[in-house]
Amino acid sequence: MLVGLLGAVLGAKAQDEMWDKSASGRQHPNIQWFKEAKFGMFIHWGLYSKLGGVWNNKRYYGSGEWLMNQAKVPADVYAVEAASFNPVNFNADEWASLAKEAGIRYMVITAKHHEGFAMYDSKVSDFTIVRSTPYKKDPMKALAEATRKQGIQFGFYYSQFLDWHEPNGGGNRWDFDESKKDYQRYYREKSMPQLKELLTGYGPLGIVWFDMPGGLTKQQTQQLVDSLRVLQPASLFSSRVGQGLGDYRDFGDSEVPPAPINEVWESIYTHNDSWGYIEHDMNFKSPQEIIRLLANVASKGGNLMLNVGPDGKGNIPYYSVQYLKATGKWLQQNGESIYGTTYGFIPAQPWGVTTAKPGKLYLHVLDRPADGKLLLPGCAVVVTKVYTLVGKRVLSFTKKGTDVVVNVPGINIQSPNTVLVVEYKGKAPAYDTAAPVTVSAQFPVNTIEAVQAKTSDSARVKSLTYSHYFGDWKHAVCVTNMMGPKDEVRFDIRITDAADYKVILEYACNAESARQEGSVLVNGKEYLFRTLRSSEFDKSNPLMFIQHAVAITTIGQPGLYTIAVKPLQQGKELFKLKSVRLEPIR
Repeated sequence: MLVGLLGAVLGAKAQDEMWDKSASGRQHPNIQWFKEAKFGMFIHWGLYSKLGGVWNNKRYYGSGEWLMNQAKVPADVYAVEAASFNPVNFNADEWASLAKEAGIRYMVITAKHHEGFAMYDSKVSDFTIVRSTPYKKDPMKALAEATRKQGIQFGFYYSQFLDWHEPNGGGNRWDFDESKKDYQRYYREKSMPQLKELLTGYGPLGIVWFDMPGGLTKQQTQQLVDSLRVLQPASLFSSRVGQGLGDYRDFGDSEVPPAPINEVWESIYTHNDSWGYIEHDMNFKSPQEIIRLLANVASKGGNLMLNVGPDGKGNIPYYSVQYLKATGKWLQQNGESIYGTTYGFIPAQPWGVTTAKPGKLYLHVLDRPADGKLLLPGCAVVVTKVYTLVGKRVLSFTKKGTDVVVNVPGINIQSPNTVLVVEYKGKAPAYDTAAPVTVSAQFPVNTIEAVQAKTSDSARVKSLTYSHYFGDWKHAVCVTNMMGPKDEVRFDIRITDAADYKVILEYACNAESARQEGSVLVNGKEYLFRTLRSSEFDKSNPLMFIQHAVAITTIGQPGLYTIAVKPLQQGKELFKLKSVRLEPIR
């Protein structure tokens, strides 16, 4: 039976394997607002929010919206919880005002997550906030109106395939026999009708954010997309609609590409460790972390959509409110360097990252050089002026070849991100992916990432996905498969200061790979080391990286250098190399 076979295959897939990160490649006529928006708010809010990560007095950690799955709660037992779900503190205008104050340009909220509970007035199912709870109102209607009054694009998240409440929905294997499921019936009787309700009853939508595709062929997915486009032709569809048919690319949860890409894309992050509300999850990102994350994402050419998880009463967590407001204050002064930008033509430097607009390069200075001289390598344009974005303080600079050095003696190092503006004439040069990595003694640490490696023979650069708590996904780009002396990786670097540098290898190494010999070659001198065990690679557990100091090397003069790393003998994989760190000795 085809349906049963498909169910078995999907049942074996992990949560992260059901994401679709590919987009259609065709430019949607309404994509421009999204490319310029840069900062969105994700809201995960559902019946799980009332439970707060606790079931039968047991606390769960990670993705709170997966509580029903984690605890394997029977669908009929879980449904009873709706009778006491009453978010009386929900205030659509307050949520929309917070988003506006935070500098948010678009909002996406869960209309139905995997639990199958509709957070709006659906006529398709009784399992809704209007029909099954004492609240009896449609919060989505109010929020759609409130965001539009604030000039914020509004959209719905909808889990089109996973539905643990329905016998024919995807994902619930503890109640329902996968081999007997009829996915087409589920799409026909619930998923498609609810999507049509959302696309016809809430005004113009900026985004329909799909999640967890499955149960459909590419042709059937195309039919789904085509039928919904008729209802909302201006709305953008996320890539997780599946089969490469989305309008823009969503990376995995908490994932940012290691280098700029020429696509329209979005990175999604939780504010704490969970998407849905967990009462005992207090690990919130600080305003500095949010601002730096936003700058990093923008410097790669993408958007950041940051999630908040309101509780069962309709309150957005205190720290989310306060830290979003603090982010908004920074954006009020520095938003020019984020909104409407693309990635800058200068790759990431020890001091920070760059964004750009025509004729302007924005320097996001995250770490100040000790000597107050900021190097911009490969700046092959005619620079006419450099100044601070806040206060418009003009800064002096010098240029030698394609190097521009900006004097920043009075920069405020207390700021999470000080933005400088470089105005220039001429055509912006192309982003140079092969540019050597800058290493400077003016910074306490210089990190050379694995993505910047040139590999030989069997060595490969690969993004590894793992998790801390359930569904709390992390991603690390590493050099893998270094099995023998021919599997060498090389890093081209430009060292700007003569000094002694401590060479540190940051890697993960399992028990089988430990105690093998390796070699680091710097400036013609070879340094030997033996690998140290850190952790096994299991994507459902943390991947632990060790920072292994292996040598001190003396650089007598500034210039171009190469660092090469390889195993000394043929054997198991040497390690998973995340970075090489050079720390100046002071």
